[in-house]
Amino acid sequence: MFDSLAFAMGTPQAGAPAGGMGMLASFMPFILMFVIFWFLLIRPQQKRAKAHREMLENLQRGNRVITQSGLIGRIIELDKDEVLIECGESKLLVSRQAIGGVLDTKEKKDKKERKKERAEAKNAEDAKQSDESATQDDGSSKQ
Repeated sequence: MFDSLAFAMGTPQAGAPAGGMGMLASFMPFILMFVIFWFLLIRPQQKRAKAHREMLENLQRGNRVITQSGLIGRIIELDKDEVLIECGESKLLVSRQAIGGVLDTKEKKDKKERKKERAEAKNAEDAKQSDESATQDDGSSKQ
């Protein structure tokens, strides 16, 4: 009776191969979940932390910044761990870590310049078209 019960439970036989491959297969879902968490959660967070650290290192006097609490101001003085920010008529001393981002970046200035160039190009094109239409109107009245 115990022999049939042991056989039904799947006890290893003397000639059966070792279960090394079965162990790897049983851990495969956990390994796969860790890889997914790595690419979806851990890696992007590390990238954001690195970018924030670099931004804090590159702060300069005169930069317009926004704090993590939402205050916007201009940097007056920089210290190793503290920043003096001018917000309107008041001055605030905040931790360097409290700076959430820099508002005046080269990218925004470039974007403004590109927008201005596009507007100037459009105005020049409109002026050229109006000159051409005026020339066509003058030519048709002479005929």
